[in-house]
Amino acid sequence: MSNLPDVLCLSASPHLQVFNRPLLQSLAQHTPVAQWEYQLSPDEPCSLDIALVLLHDYLKHHDRPIHLIGHGVSGLLALLYTQRHPERVRSLTLLSVGAYPALDWQAYYYAQRNLLPCSRQILLTRMVDILFGCSSKPMTKALVKILDRDLDDSLSPHSLVKCLNLTPIRVAVPLLVCGSVDDVAVDPHQLRSWQQYFSAESSKLWVCPGGRYFFHYFYPQQTGEQILSFWKSLLPSLNNPRSEKLFLADNFEPKAASILVE
Repeated sequence: MSNLPDVLCLSASPHLQVFNRPLLQSLAQHTPVAQWEYQLSPDEPCSLDIALVLLHDYLKHHDRPIHLIGHGVSGLLALLYTQRHPERVRSLTLLSVGAYPALDWQAYYYAQRNLLPCSRQILLTRMVDILFGCSSKPMTKALVKILDRDLDDSLSPHSLVKCLNLTPIRVAVPLLVCGSVDDVAVDPHQLRSWQQYFSAESSKLWVCPGGRYFFHYFYPQQTGEQILSFWKSLLPSLNNPRSEKLFLADNFEPKAASILVE
């Protein structure tokens, strides 16, 4: 028997994990949540296949299907895993993942980089405004640093040389797709295009009224309510709140109206 919780959030972007925390805190007030992290070593090739094998090694000891959650490239990883191993996934929740699932903030960044004659730092400053709507200079500087590290260290299939392009992927499990009405990197058209690829009748699309690419950070309660409602439609046993809490940093306090930077 496995001791793993039935909810697993994937993290393939170590520097962006902080933006998942308010949502995970919200969910953990109702059901235990685990987080699976993948971090590239300096000499390791960037390979989605390697990450998928390691994720399967982690999950194959679990004795029942789980609810998978992923944002951005982590959502892409969750989608690919579900495509390969649908029998191990009870449901899939994708945050800021469009119907063409490889399109994420890095793909948008590299597309802009090839179009605009500007430096990496200048474009990243522009990306902070696009992704967060941030105007504070100290906060912009801190967020540029985070995005800069994410370009180097995340499990991204994109680079200046080539960006991965994937056609829509159907999965045979209940699917919840969430995004924001004001996201530029994964716009509402990309989100709504998912509806023609839904396979399960219980699949659902929800568009947040704001928050851009990291809407789940700015609207953790609303996003959490949508996810819990989705799960409850599949698992009535989740109707009773659980007292278990998700262990996070000791000094972390979720803030939905501001940006927390480590």
